[in-house]
Amino acid sequence: MGFIGFLILGLIAGAIAKAIMPGRQGGGLIATLILGVVGALLGGWLSGLIFHEDLIRNFWSPVTWITAIIGSLIVLFIWGLVTKRRI
Repeated sequence: MGFIGFLILGLIAGAIAKAIMPGRQGGGLIATLILGVVGALLGGWLSGLIFHEDLIRNFWSPVTWITAIIGSLIVLFIWGLVTKRRI
């Protein structure tokens, strides 16, 4: 997956994570992109540890998208705890 593909994955995963997570989350497009990219990195790293699969080469795999969204949810939850926002 190229750099642009990774940014697109991060943006979509961050937006889906914000839609799934209850409560209000601040931030616009840039915050969503950063959240999603960090979440996709976290999800990919955890998936590599658990499933022993290289997700970078498999952009359209459901596992890639699910782990990116789960990673984004984790990052969003931690961000809410750090900034003391109601989640």
